[in-house]
Amino acid sequence: MEPRPFEQQAIEQTRQWIARAETECNITLPKIDIRFDLTGKAAGMVKFPYRTPPVLRYNLQLLEENSDVFLIQTIPHEVSHLVVRHLYGQKARPHGVEWKSIMAFYGSKASRCHNYDTRRSSKRRLKTFSYQCGCQDHSLTSIRHNRV
Repeated sequence: MEPRPFEQQAIEQTRQWIARAETECNITLPKIDIRFDLTGKAAGMVKFPYRTPPVLRYNLQLLEENSDVFLIQTIPHEVSHLVVRHLYGQKARPHGVEWKSIMAFYGSKASRCHNYDTRRSSKRRLKTFSYQCGCQDHSLTSIRHNRV
């Protein structure tokens, strides 16, 4: 299936950030699997499964709604995790000194979190139930309600 325009743009941008790191750091990063299946509040995520290529997951909803910022902040953020893992191994902290130095190398803001509006990308909506006691009304989510 052919990637949609925003997906294609994110794939190309990811490859450019990877190529820049490989050229300027004289390294060869492993091939990665890029997916657009992330939902919820996270904009991006890198997984390092055992004996398979790293998986870079992006939130397509947030990419489409924030494309300009996503391309210059979220993509280098996630690619920096790949570079840090390759250069420093798995003991490096996710947003530690090494990661911050790679973000500085990319000229991107070393911010751990984004500030995108996630109301439409968050899938989980829990039903709430009202309980009353002598002191006040209590609103419980369906999880707590089912345990009662």
